[in-house]
Amino acid sequence: MNDLASFSSLLSAEGQALLDDVRDITPGQELAVATRLRRDHPADLVSAAIAQARLRQRAAAKFGEADARRMYFTANGVEQATRTSVATHRAQEFKALGVRSVADLCCGIGGDAIALARAGISVLAVDRDPLTCEVARANAQALGLDGLIEVREADVTEVDTEPYDAVFVDPARRGGGKGGGRIFDPEAYSPPLSWAVGAALGARHAALKIAPGIPHEAIPDAADAEWISDGGDVKEAVLWFGTEPGRMRATLLPGPRALTGRGLPDPEVRSVGRYLYEPDGAVIRAHLVADVAEEVAGGLIDETIAYVTSDTLRATPYATAYEITDRLPFNVKKLKALLREREVGILTVKKRGSAVEPEELRRKALPKRHGPNAVTVFLTRVAGAPTMLLGSPAHPATGGAGS
Repeated sequence: MNDLASFSSLLSAEGQALLDDVRDITPGQELAVATRLRRDHPADLVSAAIAQARLRQRAAAKFGEADARRMYFTANGVEQATRTSVATHRAQEFKALGVRSVADLCCGIGGDAIALARAGISVLAVDRDPLTCEVARANAQALGLDGLIEVREADVTEVDTEPYDAVFVDPARRGGGKGGGRIFDPEAYSPPLSWAVGAALGARHAALKIAPGIPHEAIPDAADAEWISDGGDVKEAVLWFGTEPGRMRATLLPGPRALTGRGLPDPEVRSVGRYLYEPDGAVIRAHLVADVAEEVAGGLIDETIAYVTSDTLRATPYATAYEITDRLPFNVKKLKALLREREVGILTVKKRGSAVEPEELRRKALPKRHGPNAVTVFLTRVAGAPTMLLGSPAHPATGGAGS
């Protein structure tokens, strides 16, 4: 699916019938199904329908199966679209600000526009690519939201956003061409971050979607920076304008649960205690490890490593707790012997501050005769020295504390 004519053919009655026919096709069935369908339908249309069915199946992880079955996608659209849980959270943030209309610039296939419309917000969805605009328009119609979403093909830098309550900008952060890699320089975004910030400062409210790894020094003073994780995976960062300048926060989905920074100093480094806390990635990106350390009465195992240690077990949504049973210098032979002695067959490897690949260690360290027990090993540094910490998940009572 890479041209406008092929996509338009899918919207015809014949195209819709083909999409229904191939909806649940598996990779192993594609050749036989394509051969059968090409007897009665144009080959290009059959190929487009099968490609679209494949994209819909991929998109179910982001959009949910019910929506993905009705929506339309491009390969880039599936890859770059905001997942529904994150887009819904952002739409609710806009709604809480009293926003009733949004100019969605660089709208892509319409993932954010859909969430905004479902929150009752009218949307001008803008993109400069003709195919992308047609897909976004078809998605609004397929989901019954075309009354709230206007799709416009235009250069976003030329759009008058003054009539709208808010602006949302999702710049392209991948290089051109097939398989383009991620762009890490915010000024190499399309449009550049500096332009997006200027557009945001000219609006009553605004949100700019950026890469989670953006350096904190690149964040404008006027921005309220939010890092979002979903199910423990960091998905994106957002710069908000018209809210609380200088705020740093981590939002964890589902929930949402929000941790807001209080400007705490870096935690002290201390000896490895009974428990190890692994902060959520959004917490780490937002530089809020100190807030988690204070919450669990802990400190760092190393000044450069975002693992928190404590002798206290406390429930927190912002970090996962592990009870540490062993601390060893990095040594694969000693680890293998220990795993054999304890009849370990399930080995989870986590690393921070180590060049060792988890899969490589798992292959070398797991005994040939697997036992029934499970262990988590952390490859890290403690006071600058390569170290292995062994343990298992700890489950504190909600709201309780232990030792």
